[in-house]
Amino acid sequence: MIRPEFLALLRRFSEVIWATAVLGFGLWLILLGGYLLTPVGTAIGAFGVAWGILALRRLRFIQTVDAPGVVEVDEGQIGYLGPQSGGYVSIPELVELRLLSLRGRRVWRLKQADGQALLIPVDATGADRLFDAFASLPGMNTLALVAALDAKPSTGASHLALAAETTTIWHRTAQGALARE
Repeated sequence: MIRPEFLALLRRFSEVIWATAVLGFGLWLILLGGYLLTPVGTAIGAFGVAWGILALRRLRFIQTVDAPGVVEVDEGQIGYLGPQSGGYVSIPELVELRLLSLRGRRVWRLKQADGQALLIPVDATGADRLFDAFASLPGMNTLALVAALDAKPSTGASHLALAAETTTIWHRTAQGALARE
């Protein structure tokens, strides 16, 4: 009865729709007025706005699935199970997050304190779950994270170079302080 394309669009925007509904409920409570409903409605409306902003950032983070492999985010670790490579890294042990352009494909490079690195294609199945994992890193600027993902790599990248383009999104310094480039 409903077109599959429209259902897919509704599923993609469902979190934004729910945040808008919460904002609308908060505004309705404000319009009812009173000493109790106005502050409660303001708090609910503010929650709806904050949730909506986060939902829009998550929405921009979602890519079409074109790369092989599956991304798992579970209990403080990120895993990538690909046909030729893969592995797991611990989220608390991460010291660096980069976005690389490797042979025309964009990949996340997650590096741990012990030197272990994991490459995850941006467009792998389940890569949209990485947004919440990356957002949990201390000092992470989610706006910079989404902006780096929105920036398109230049065409004509050399296939011989390991990483034609590298963007450091987040890293942890030796003193435990955080820095972003």
